[in-house]
Amino acid sequence: MMKRIDAGMIQKMFLAGAKALEAKKEYINELNVFPVPDGDTGTNMTMTVMAAAKDVSLLEKPTIDTLGKAISGGSLRGARGNSGVILSQIFRGFVKAIRGNDEIQAELLGKAISQAADTAYKAVMKPKEGTILTVAAAGAEKAKELLEAGDIEDLAVFCDQVSQCMEEALLKTPDLLPVLKEAGVVDSGGEGLMTFIRGALDALNGRTADFSITVGGTTSVVRASTAGEADIKYGYCTEFIIMLERNADVVEGQLKEYLQKIGDCVVVVSDEDIVKVHVHTNDPGLAIQKALTYGSLTSMKIDNMREEHHEKLIKDAEKIANGEIEPVKREKTELPAKKYGFIAVCAGEGLKSVFQDLGVDHVIEGGQTMNPSTEDFLEAAGKVNAETVFILPNNGNVILAAEQAKALFTGKRLVVIPSKSIPQGIAAMISFSEEQEVTANEEAMKESMTMIKSGQVTYAVRDTTMDGKEIKQGNYMGLYGKSIVSVSGSIQTAARELVESMLDDESELVSLYYGEDVTEEAAEHLADILLEAHDELEIEVQYGGQPIYSYFISVE
Repeated sequence: MMKRIDAGMIQKMFLAGAKALEAKKEYINELNVFPVPDGDTGTNMTMTVMAAAKDVSLLEKPTIDTLGKAISGGSLRGARGNSGVILSQIFRGFVKAIRGNDEIQAELLGKAISQAADTAYKAVMKPKEGTILTVAAAGAEKAKELLEAGDIEDLAVFCDQVSQCMEEALLKTPDLLPVLKEAGVVDSGGEGLMTFIRGALDALNGRTADFSITVGGTTSVVRASTAGEADIKYGYCTEFIIMLERNADVVEGQLKEYLQKIGDCVVVVSDEDIVKVHVHTNDPGLAIQKALTYGSLTSMKIDNMREEHHEKLIKDAEKIANGEIEPVKREKTELPAKKYGFIAVCAGEGLKSVFQDLGVDHVIEGGQTMNPSTEDFLEAAGKVNAETVFILPNNGNVILAAEQAKALFTGKRLVVIPSKSIPQGIAAMISFSEEQEVTANEEAMKESMTMIKSGQVTYAVRDTTMDGKEIKQGNYMGLYGKSIVSVSGSIQTAARELVESMLDDESELVSLYYGEDVTEEAAEHLADILLEAHDELEIEVQYGGQPIYSYFISVE
């Protein structure tokens, strides 16, 4: 009988769950209901859990508290897409309930399962049943029922019964969401959660012995400067994570105030018992000494920016000598702090230029099929030199990650404008006024998004029947809201029928943002066809260059 488990077993269970999720990510991707090429639930959940698994695997003698910090901190910062953010919140609630203990027995495990589900529900503005939330809640209810009965001490039996109840809830998700039943699939997020749990239980029951983690690919941060070496006021880019031994709220304020006295580009981001720090300073030792008064340090990194700049000058000089590049005269420039700054998410050089022309300071490349992580938003916010930074996710599956970044970030005010499409993001930027205060701008930007209709054209990745339409793989589809309103073998036909479905008597302007698979001539031809049928309309054609989506279309 297994009455309790220790940190070593929890570590194995987490790593086994992560490996199981990674192995089945493509299957989970394919469970996405819409037949569009953005079925990324499995990918998002895997990248979220792997962000934590990397840190978990490095713990040689883990305690429940150090495991909790690695799991919660890694998954929160690495969270991508709605499914990834919800999974990170499940982990967060679970480890918060077990911290401060040396071992876990049935009562504590039941409490942790319940807190995991509660935390996930609270993270979602409008929880929807028939999703990963339903599956998590089923586990919490079963755990509570077993504990109230008081006749189960064996953790293996306890976990098996809770898991079985969750499996049954997963199979019932099509009964709660008609769109799942129509597609003949269970909820992809729920399947992702159960895949992780199945892997974890294999470790608990001794059915797996491979806990090695391979995190594919590495991310390099390249720091380039247009200033000369003499213009680098603070020469060392210093980063580290503090494993706190005191209240996070107190540390944030004190540490940020201190770091601003010895450097610039200060970013202090807290996550319960962890604080991530970034600062440019001439004396990294001072920053480290101060941080050590709050707790132990990990993930330390110090880069000599003057040395990097010097190396770059040498390389550039060699290229100039070889005639590979032309010498460029640079003038010293300093960017003053602004009242407002902006971050937008999009893919495609054309769309990037559109947002930059509207005043966006930092564009995060992403959207469908490549959802930015919470960490991506945190890093972007640290680069925008403004008192208040507005974030435009421009995709419904990116909003939660942006909101999570807002909750974690300190040092400046972040405001998330919940734009679900590129046209909504553009409309929000157009409605912004430098003279208005933050709240007035936030209201105006949100209201502007309700004044336009957004649609897109993409291709089908599989055969299916949806919204009363028979769809074949390779067909082009016009999507308006959550409905497929046109299906055709032709991009232009699908786009034209989509626009027709979006028009009403009050429509005045149609904007066509064409993607990388559409020529300018084709986009202009589509505009001509629409004008022939609706000469009262004004039609704008702009290059977006976005992948996956042939057209983003707005009607207002």
